Amino acid sequence: MPRKKELSFEESLGKLEEIVKTMEEGSLSLKDLMANYSEGVQLAKNCLTALDRAEKTMDLLVKEGEDGTVKEEQLEIEGE
Repeated sequence: MPRKKELSFEESLGKLEEIVKTMEEGSLSLKDLMANYSEGVQLAKNCLTALDRAEKTMDLLVKEGEDGTVKEEQLEIEGE
């Protein structure tokens, strides 16, 4: 069975927004509503994972000294 392509953050967020809009219209059956909810939860998890990954890999490059050397520092996230 072929693996599903992992959606990008933007794709996941866009699809999640579509699902929310459809659910807010109120025209879905309970079965379809639950299917949309389940898919929305998974898309939200994908978004959170992507944001977490981005946060962990974000580095601040700071030039040091006259020689142009660069020092890599972890970016301080406010509230942590």
